[in-house]
Amino acid sequence: MLIAHLSDPHIRPRGELYQGLVDSNAMFDAAVRQLNALDPAPDLVIVTGDIVDRGTAAEYGQARAALRSIRQPVLLLPGNHDDRDAFRTAFADHSYLPATGPLHFAVGDKGPLRILGLDVTVPREHHGEASEEACAWLAARLSEEPERPTLVMLHQPPLESGIACIDAYNCRNGMGLAAVLAAHPQVERLLCGHVHRFMLARFAGTVLVTAPSTTTAIALRLAPDAEPASYVEPPAFLLHRWQEGAGLVTHLVPVGNFPGPLPFF
Repeated sequence: MLIAHLSDPHIRPRGELYQGLVDSNAMFDAAVRQLNALDPAPDLVIVTGDIVDRGTAAEYGQARAALRSIRQPVLLLPGNHDDRDAFRTAFADHSYLPATGPLHFAVGDKGPLRILGLDVTVPREHHGEASEEACAWLAARLSEEPERPTLVMLHQPPLESGIACIDAYNCRNGMGLAAVLAAHPQVERLLCGHVHRFMLARFAGTVLVTAPSTTTAIALRLAPDAEPASYVEPPAFLLHRWQEGAGLVTHLVPVGNFPGPLPFF
């Protein structure tokens, strides 16, 4: 099973730039073209939040148009820049999304891996929170199929990256979430976005990864008093490859045209 993992496209209304500076729509389209060129093709595509930038109907209309180019089933999770109600309305045809409340979901019919989406967003705030209710929902879902390899999606990671400006808005109550995950060893990956960088860490007995944004990258400034900034680094997405008996391998896929292929390795 192959799963393409995109994040943080920050789609804007047609003709408008992200932060007034960067064409995030064109960058997402480029990522989708690269995704569609993969051979073999992924079985599933997931997007871990910040589908749009300001949660408006015009942005969600543009997002739907952009997502139509993806040939595979797509699972979407909201981020702090999404609006939960507008998200639910825009993607009402995504039957895995609940009709009310947080946009948690459980999907088990796309291949050997089960996918759980945990909506840790806090309306009108930029930080996330693994609330008691969210942790209870996750524990209940994980208990349903304790032997089945599972991926858990959420937007804000429940740990510190070392980048102070983004760590102020991480997922709070990481200890509560960790307690749930530690009791369920079938969780192969905790898949996040939000940081606009690739990150890898051990967390609660599993492996946490953040997907880079398909638009700008938050500057890797690890000094505690560093000024926040972003760069237009090569965008990228992740490709998770599951093989029975071998487990899950995660690849970083840069988006762009690069020299090659060259006749050596």
